Amino acid sequence: MPVRHRTVAVQIGKVSVGGDNPVIVQSMTNTDTADVEATVKQTIELSRAGSELVRITVNSAEAAQAVPYIKERLLQQACDVPLIGDFHFNGHKLLTEHPSCAEALDKYRINPGNVGRGKKRDDQFATLIEFAVRYNKPVRIGVNWGSLDQSVLARLMDENAQRSEPLDSQHIMYQSMITSALESANQAETLGLAHNKIILSVKMSGVQDLINVYQRLAQQCEYPLHLGLTEAGMGSKGIVASTAALAVLLQQGIGDTIRISLTPEPGGDRTQEVIVAQEILQSMGLRSFTPQVIACPGCGRTSSTYFQQLARDIQTYLRHNMPGWRKRYQGVEDMTVAVMGCVVNGPGESKHANIGISLPGTGEKPVAPVYEDGEKTVTLKGDNIAGEFQTIIEQYIERHYKAS
Repeated sequence: MPVRHRTVAVQIGKVSVGGDNPVIVQSMTNTDTADVEATVKQTIELSRAGSELVRITVNSAEAAQAVPYIKERLLQQACDVPLIGDFHFNGHKLLTEHPSCAEALDKYRINPGNVGRGKKRDDQFATLIEFAVRYNKPVRIGVNWGSLDQSVLARLMDENAQRSEPLDSQHIMYQSMITSALESANQAETLGLAHNKIILSVKMSGVQDLINVYQRLAQQCEYPLHLGLTEAGMGSKGIVASTAALAVLLQQGIGDTIRISLTPEPGGDRTQEVIVAQEILQSMGLRSFTPQVIACPGCGRTSSTYFQQLARDIQTYLRHNMPGWRKRYQGVEDMTVAVMGCVVNGPGESKHANIGISLPGTGEKPVAPVYEDGEKTVTLKGDNIAGEFQTIIEQYIERHYKAS
C-alpha cells in the first residue's frame, strides 16, 4: 500500500477527509439547483451509487433559496450525504442575502480566480470566509487553470523575467496555481478559518500537468488534497485520462478525495462518474465498494455471447444489491466473482475467485462447473444457468459474510 501524504483531517458533515481516513469519492449534480425536486432526485441517485460527498451549483438567488429545501427534503428521505456549495463570481452576495443557504451547506467550494479583482477580490473572499467561520463550515479552495487568478500569474511572470535564468512558462503555470492555493489558504486562516477547515485543489486538464502540479503542492502543505482531472471529457477518453492521472498520484499517497469529471452522454447516467471513481480506488486496492466481477475478453473459443451477457448481468446485479448488502453483510464488498467463457482459463480463474463459473466454449461439453473458494461444488446445465448461478451467489453471501 502507498504511504499517504501527511495531511490534517477535515470533518465535512458525517464524513472525515484527510488524516488517516480513506480516500473519499465525491461527485456533482448537473441539475438546475433551483429545481428542488430534480436536484434532490439526482443527489439521492449519486449518494446511492456511492458518492460520499455531493456538490451542487449555487449561482443565483433562486439556487441559494432552494438549498435549505433541498437539504430538508434529503433528510426526509433518509439521505444525509454532505452537500457542498459551488460558488463562482457572486458567492459573497448570495451568502450575504441568503444566510440560510450558508447554514444548510456542509462545505463551500471557492475558486480564487473567480472571486473578484483587486480590492474587491480581498473583500469578497473575506465575506465568503467569514460565513464559513460563522457557521463552522470547511472550505475547499479550488484553483483551476482555466480560471487562474491573473494577478498571481502576472506577478510571478514579472518576477521570473527578473531572473538571470528565467524558468519556462510551464513551470510558472504550476507555481502560479500552487501560489494561488497556498496564499488563499493563508489568507483564510488570517481571517479566522481554522487550519483543519481547509482543503485544496489545483485542477488541470492535462494528465502530466496534473501529476506535476499535485506532486509539488503535496511537498509544500499538509492540507487535504482533492484530486480530479478537470474537463476530463466524454466516454473512454475521460475515463482513461482520469485514471492515468489519478492512479499515479494515489500510488504516491497523494489525494484525500477524488472526483471523475466526465461529460455525460446526452441523457446519460450521472452516476457513471461515481462508479469510475470507485473502480479506480478498488482496482488499486485502496478501498472496496462492491464485489468485483472477473471476466475473460473472449476469443475464437467463445463465439457465443452468453458469457458476456452473464458477466454483465451479474455485475449489474451485484451493484444493484450492494446498498442493502452493505448494511447486512460485513465484508461482502471484498468478494470476487469469476464469469469465464471456456476451459482454457475458466476453471483456474474460477478457483482463484471466491465464487466462479466456467461456461462452455465453442465445441465444449454444454456444462458449467461452479467453484467456491477453490473447490468445485456443482455443475450447472440447461436453460437456467444464469438464474441458478445468481441463487448460488446469494447463498454464498448468506453463509460467508457475517451479518453486521
